[in-house]
Amino acid sequence: MTASAGVVHEIRIPGVEPWRRGKVRAVYESGSAHLVIVASDRLSAYDSVLPTPIPDKGRVLTGLSHFWMRSLKSAAPHHLVSDEPAEYPAPFDHHVELLRGRSELVRRARRVDIECVVRGHLTGSGWREYRREGAVCGIRLPAGLADGARLDPPIFTPATKEDAGHDQNISFDRMVALAGGETAETLRARSLALYDEARAVAWSRGLVLADTKFEFGWIDQRLALIDEALSPDSSRYWDRGAYEAGELLSFDKQYVRDWLDASGWNHEPPAPALPDDVVRKTRERYLEALRRLTGSAP
Repeated sequence: MTASAGVVHEIRIPGVEPWRRGKVRAVYESGSAHLVIVASDRLSAYDSVLPTPIPDKGRVLTGLSHFWMRSLKSAAPHHLVSDEPAEYPAPFDHHVELLRGRSELVRRARRVDIECVVRGHLTGSGWREYRREGAVCGIRLPAGLADGARLDPPIFTPATKEDAGHDQNISFDRMVALAGGETAETLRARSLALYDEARAVAWSRGLVLADTKFEFGWIDQRLALIDEALSPDSSRYWDRGAYEAGELLSFDKQYVRDWLDASGWNHEPPAPALPDDVVRKTRERYLEALRRLTGSAP
């Protein structure tokens, strides 16, 4: 584990090399049917890993994903097997303290290479596209909507899943061509059901779930929810009270994106370091999202 003042830049499991290493997580093989996924405190924005990590971020992402997968009826089937390292197969069970709170044992899946994006509010790239075209991913919306406007019903706007570079928004017809009609219909229905259920929970706990993205894969011939679910990295959360007063107060990494935009960075590597106050406020917001949604801290 590479750490400084409680910040985990990277977790290294002695004697085991990662099968894949992402911007935030490392993935280890555990036999032929399982994986162990481990989250660091690194943060990515605009396809770059920032040089400044956010303390406790990996624990927040892991805890929230587990909370949602276990609490939402529409989350099943999903890939999560266990988040208790003592139950993992060897050699991972020998590193309980290293892995606790940051890891999960999951079923291996054949990933569907589509980002399943659901937007319940008009903001971000969708808002920019709407101002240009009056539509988002080919879906026409009423004229005169403001940034943050609630969309009823929510809209499903898929994107390609790219291993490098930007994911690309696509139409549902294009998704059908890529994934097949039955799979595309199932993924759209499943994503909307997940969003509707989670949005109601978040609202009741003082947060607005503005939008989110899901990933799915095939496990035992069934489409299963995989990767992370409804975390502040994969979703936009706003404070409900501020929203009702007309303000979009973020409890996700939009706060960091806003600082990066204001800094003048051109979104090309290398990314700038974050100042201490941005790190502190980002950490506070991630932890507050976890506390409100789950009632606990990491």
